[in-house]
Amino acid sequence: MQDTGQNQQPSGQKQQPVQGPGVSGYLDDCTCDVETIDKFNNYRLFPRLQKLLESDYFRYYKVNLKRPCPFWNDISQCGRRDCAVKPCQSDEVPDGIKSASYKYSEEANNLIEECEQAERLGAVDESLSEETQKAVLQWTKHDDSSDNFCEADDIQSPDAEYVDLLLNPERYTGYKGPDTWKIWNVIYEENCFKPQTIKRPLNPLASGQENTFYSWLEGLCVEKRAFYRLISGLHASINVHLSARYLLQDTWLEKKWGHNITEFQQRFDGVLTEGEGPRRLKNLYFLYLIELRALSKVLPFFERPDFQLFTGNKIQDAENKKLLLEILHEIKSFPLHFDENSFFAGDKKEAHKLKGHAVDESTSERVRWSPHHEDFRLHFRNISRIMDCVGCFKCRLWGKLQTQGLGTALKILFSEKLIANMPESGPSYEFQLTRQEIVSLFNAFGRISTSVKELENFRNLLQNIH
Repeated sequence: MQDTGQNQQPSGQKQQPVQGPGVSGYLDDCTCDVETIDKFNNYRLFPRLQKLLESDYFRYYKVNLKRPCPFWNDISQCGRRDCAVKPCQSDEVPDGIKSASYKYSEEANNLIEECEQAERLGAVDESLSEETQKAVLQWTKHDDSSDNFCEADDIQSPDAEYVDLLLNPERYTGYKGPDTWKIWNVIYEENCFKPQTIKRPLNPLASGQENTFYSWLEGLCVEKRAFYRLISGLHASINVHLSARYLLQDTWLEKKWGHNITEFQQRFDGVLTEGEGPRRLKNLYFLYLIELRALSKVLPFFERPDFQLFTGNKIQDAENKKLLLEILHEIKSFPLHFDENSFFAGDKKEAHKLKGHAVDESTSERVRWSPHHEDFRLHFRNISRIMDCVGCFKCRLWGKLQTQGLGTALKILFSEKLIANMPESGPSYEFQLTRQEIVSLFNAFGRISTSVKELENFRNLLQNIH
C-alpha cells in the first residue's frame, strides 16, 4: 500500500530526533543493534535470498484480488496502468504448482489431490491407507483452523489467480491521497490497541499531543507495544520500497524507475518528520528481527526429508531446497536474535490472552483456544481483511502478501513446542504450513531484507549529495 502521509504514522518509543534519515545503535525492546543487522543482511543474506525468491516455487503466488471490502463500499479503484496486476496465463505456471498448491512431494500431491476430489463427491477413497486418510483430515483441519493470524484467500475460488511476483514488482504506482490515508488510519486507530483519545504524532488532529502519545505507548505492556511497532515497521518498509522504485520519468518512449531521494527524506528525515522518521526505521529493523527469528525457529520443519519445494522439476526442486536450508542455517547463526520469550514474558495471563490461548494455571501450558481471549490474533486478522479495501490492485497484492507473511511468522513464534515435537519423517499433524504461507513468509521477509539493503543505498546517495 502506498501513501503520502506516513508523517501521520506513529512508530515506537520516544527518543531524541536523529538528524537525517539514518538510524543507528540499539533497538528498543531488543539487545540487537542496527549495525549488526546491516552487516548480516546486506553481505551474508540478501544476495542468496534474492536468488531463492526468483525460483519458480517462490515467484508464483495465488491470490484473489476481487474479494469485496468487508468494511465499507465506497472504494475508489485506481485506474492508473501502474496499479494493474497482470495475472499468469495457465501455461505459464509449472504443473507441479497448479496441481497441488500447498503440499510437498509428488507422491503426497497425488494422494491429496485424489482425496480432495473424493471429498468433493461426498465420499472417502477407501483405497487410501488409514495413515494417509488421517493425514488428509489433519491437513484439512489445519487449513481451516483458527491458529492462523490472517484470513487467507480461498485459493479454490474462480476469482483466485496466480501472479508472477517478478513481473508485478512492488513500486510506486501513484496511488495516494485520502484513500490510502483512510486505510492506514483504520489500521492504526482501530486495530492497534490505541484509545481514540490518544492522537498520533503528526496527525492533523493531534494538536501537539506527541508527549501524550509516547507516554501512552511506553506505558503499554511489551506485547501490545510490539504489535504496534510491527505494523509501523511494515508501513515504513513499504514506504522505503516506494521511494527506492519511484517513477522518475514517464514518457511515450520509456519509463524510468529509481531512487527518489526527496521522497525518502520527506518520509524519514529526522528534521522534516520532527523525529518520527528515525523511529519508523527502528521499527522496520524490529520487524526484521521478528521475521528473522521466526525463520530460525521453523528450520526443523523444512529440514524434514519429506518436505519438498515441489514444482515438478526434480533437479531444480532439490537445488532450491538446498539453497533454502543454507539460508535458514545462516539465519540460525545470527548472533543477536530477538528473544521471543520476552515477547510474552510479563503477565502470563495477559500474554496468553493476547496470543489467544487459555492457560492451565498449574502448568502454564496452552490447553485450548479461548474464543474470548484472542486479542492479538484477531487484531492482526482484522488488518489482513483491510487489505481487501485497498483500491490499487498492485498495492493490494503486496499488502496481502506481506500481511500474510508476517502473520505466518507470528504463527511460527507461537508454535515453538509444536515445531519441536514434529516427527522427523512422515506427516506433521500438529504443525503445518501451506504453500501460500511458505511463499508469503519468504517473500515478506525478502521485502524487509530489501528495505534494509535500500537504506544503505540511500545513505550512500545522500553522502554523495553532501
